[in-house]
Amino acid sequence: MSSKHAEHSSYREKLIEHLFVGELLKISWQKGDCQLEVAKPEVDNSGYDVILEANRIVRHVQLKASYVGGKTARQKIHVKLRDKPSGCVVWVYFDEESLELGPFYFFGSEAGEPLPSLENAKIAKHTKGDSDGHKAERPNIRELNKGSFTCYESASEIYQALFGEHA
Repeated sequence: MSSKHAEHSSYREKLIEHLFVGELLKISWQKGDCQLEVAKPEVDNSGYDVILEANRIVRHVQLKASYVGGKTARQKIHVKLRDKPSGCVVWVYFDEESLELGPFYFFGSEAGEPLPSLENAKIAKHTKGDSDGHKAERPNIRELNKGSFTCYESASEIYQALFGEHA
């Protein structure tokens, strides 16, 4: 990964979020219904980054991003996401140069259903150790392997996964 991506990771994270939301808004526009609503939490303590609503389905979405060809094999998921209506995780892959989005990995249930159980998921640990090198557990964070996610190649497919058959 280029040093720009590492040095400006917060900027890139917001950029990918805006590009993803923009793709979903474009799909809603092209469908002719313009029904998609987007909201952001004021406080980040429940595990989601954005709230999306369309077709009477409300999705609390935790967004993750990785560049195509990256080595990331798992993601950390906040357990409070299971308390939200149709909570889910969307892991967006992007091209490192063009920032084109796709594929999209989805962890969640059918539209209108709660997040699948995280009961058997590994409890995450802090990435940095304390003064003795001990890495404490993060009781509200679970690790999910990439195999727990469903892959969708296009923004249209992830839109349908988020909002159902008639989306």
